[in-house]
Amino acid sequence: VHLQASGGGLVQPGGSLRLSCAATESTLGYFAIGWFRQAPGKEREPVSCISGDDDGKTYYADFVKGRFTISKDNAKNTVYLQMNSLKPENTAVYYCRTRPALPCTAQAMGVLQRISGSWGPGTLVTVSS
Repeated sequence: VHLQASGGGLVQPGGSLRLSCAATESTLGYFAIGWFRQAPGKEREPVSCISGDDDGKTYYADFVKGRFTISKDNAKNTVYLQMNSLKPENTAVYYCRTRPALPCTAQAMGVLQRISGSWGPGTLVTVSS
């Protein structure tokens, strides 16, 4: 499954952006999709995920709880990450990733983070005044 992240850009502190993760095939009803970020000089880390099932299960890293919302549109094969109240420390390249049989949990996100393979170019989010 190939995923393409988009929607990044330059935004002022306190602003909002909506990232999109488009899948090349209809997988959103089967696979959990995770969002990750890599800030300059730092390791890549999990941000959020959404379950492939219709249970609506989601996960958020502590540093985004209450500000970011993940959602999906199965008809468009797309997962969204709505980011509000952005801070300069949210500046990073954001990636989306999936693997079969992984659920949407903090532990699974750690596994997904460590799996070898391409991450693609991601989408750059810059929060700056």
